[in-house]
Amino acid sequence: MPLSEDEQRILRQIEEELEQDPTFAQKGYRVSRRRSILLVIGLLVGLAITIGGLSVNFIVSFVGFVIVLAMAVLLESELRLIGRERLGQLPISAWLSGHRPGEQSDVRD
Repeated sequence: MPLSEDEQRILRQIEEELEQDPTFAQKGYRVSRRRSILLVIGLLVGLAITIGGLSVNFIVSFVGFVIVLAMAVLLESELRLIGRERLGQLPISAWLSGHRPGEQSDVRD
């Protein structure tokens, strides 16, 4: 269904405003390296609590497991954002060919 004239006008206005905003391109998927490092540290601390908690009490070990689970889920979402950011930096030819930059082709002459 095509856009009405009103909708097209509004869309053009939004595009013009975004083009004039110099910080718009920088507000995309920015992943904090610090946050990723803290999540890895939290994952390792949770793992240590899980293993060490087995000698103390089952409840302590269970709390450590919950920490590990939460950190793993958060870390996975961060890694997914990093993947999206890197995919966005690939040239269109890499998208179309399916090859990664710097990867050697298997075609032999």
